[in-house]
Amino acid sequence: MSSDELASKAAQMSIEENFIFIDETAGSDESGSGTKSTPFKTALAAVAAVSGMPEEKQPTFKIQIKKAGDEEYAELTASALKKAKKAHETAQKKAKKQAEQAEKDKSAAESKQAEEQRKLEGSKSVVLSEDASLPAAKAITIASSVQNRNVRVKVSGWVSSMRVQGKSMMFVVLRDGAGYLQCVLTDRLCHTYDAVTLTQESTVTVYGEIKEVPEGKNAPDGHELVADYWEVIGKAPSDDESYGNRFNKDSDPSVIYQQRHLVIRGETAASVLKVRARVMRAFRDHFDSVDYNEVTPPCMVQTQVEGGSTLFSFNYYGENAYLTQSSQLYLETCLPSLGGVYTMAESYRAENSHTRRHLAEYTHCEAEVPFISFEDLLDGIEKMVKDVVNRVWAEPKTRAMIEKLNPGFVPPSEPFVRMRYEEAVKWLNDNGVKRQADGKDFEFGDDIPEAPERKMTDAINKPILLTHFPVPIKAFYMPPTKDDPRVTESVDLLMPNVGEIVGGSMRIWDHDTLLAAFKREGLDPAPYYWYLDQRKYGSCPHGGFGLGIERFLAWLTNRYTVRDCCLYPRFPGRCQP
Repeated sequence: MSSDELASKAAQMSIEENFIFIDETAGSDESGSGTKSTPFKTALAAVAAVSGMPEEKQPTFKIQIKKAGDEEYAELTASALKKAKKAHETAQKKAKKQAEQAEKDKSAAESKQAEEQRKLEGSKSVVLSEDASLPAAKAITIASSVQNRNVRVKVSGWVSSMRVQGKSMMFVVLRDGAGYLQCVLTDRLCHTYDAVTLTQESTVTVYGEIKEVPEGKNAPDGHELVADYWEVIGKAPSDDESYGNRFNKDSDPSVIYQQRHLVIRGETAASVLKVRARVMRAFRDHFDSVDYNEVTPPCMVQTQVEGGSTLFSFNYYGENAYLTQSSQLYLETCLPSLGGVYTMAESYRAENSHTRRHLAEYTHCEAEVPFISFEDLLDGIEKMVKDVVNRVWAEPKTRAMIEKLNPGFVPPSEPFVRMRYEEAVKWLNDNGVKRQADGKDFEFGDDIPEAPERKMTDAINKPILLTHFPVPIKAFYMPPTKDDPRVTESVDLLMPNVGEIVGGSMRIWDHDTLLAAFKREGLDPAPYYWYLDQRKYGSCPHGGFGLGIERFLAWLTNRYTVRDCCLYPRFPGRCQP
């Protein structure tokens, strides 16, 4: 409360009383007036009230105080009064200084605004034109900027960042998707209206020569474009609608995903998507190196692969149909004609899962191979993962992005750990990891949940090929092993910090055994006639796997969630943009 307000309250007291009252227990500096019925709480408030009165009245007032625990008022001691007066004087000086500073700040802000307005108005008279005497500019992308140093070029892109240095220099960093390029605008080039009002994410074209930066200076690729002309192609909004106001690093995840179309313009999100592109190419190159053929199976199907509860259903011209959970069954039909095959297609799971490693739509890298054993399958999965990582690691630009996203990453070189399901159950029990439902040890037949599985994987801290899962917890098409019919020839590849990224198995290749599996699972074999025919017309031992590209990327780039490893993630509650 100000001194004037305190004085106004004190003036309301009876002049005959000539007392100002303080009650350290029941008083209030905010609502009190200094009377006995509404006392102040502190001596400072009382002194401030007195000092706000006319000078001739000030000596007539005495300050009475009731300290905490006292029942009666007593006169404020001289030392306490002196201390309160000193504190009041200090507060007044401080308030005066703050008021003076506020006035200076206001004046400076007004001057700055006026200067900016003057500069803005003056910039409208500065009109640029390209110097016709200069060589014609060669249009290039930023990716080819190193090869085009010291020649006149023109580069188009988005303004990633910018800063003004002094009155006649401006640095603009352009982004065109292929890279970043620092541009230097000087003199008239940074005095135009477009320069003064330039905003982040505007699109521009800059003309000039690319020069190496002086020693000790830094810029992307070690050079900068020294501009001689530039123009705005499309200006982005400013103020409330500016790019920087749409979201920030502290925004709620719901905001981040709602603004995903803008988030992907950022360096981190763009790097993940670039690494994703290189990874998908590396998978294709790997499969090409082992003579597998790529196929494109349908995504609209009338059969299930992983269980009916996770199917997205829709009306297909009056019939029930589903979005595919996996292309595996179709890949198996290609073996007699194409040999080893693979696909890189979207798969869909309708489970209402909100974990950081689940998506409703994801990119599924799947492969099927004829005439192999279970050991061949395990070897193939391990070789594939290592080969794909080595391929992207061998590309300098991709490696640089991975190292920035995941510092300390080292491509796996040692043999993957091979662990049977029963050994995993023993490890969990030996290490005190209990079932969440009842707090008891895991038993054979339990479907090990994600959290305990990840705890084990992170503790071992090596890729694990977890094999031989029990028949009841695996898909109908997975065959039991010959030496132990309780378990299947199945495998999950587990990666530290992510968990499962690959699921695979051998496939039941005997017709009657497969029919029995359909019956066991309560599935009508009729819609699978084409799948059963593979066991009638020249069957063979075969196997395959499915790998989630987003999970692979989460491991490779150290992303917390797979939602950051695809363009526009789809998960429960999110189907836009």
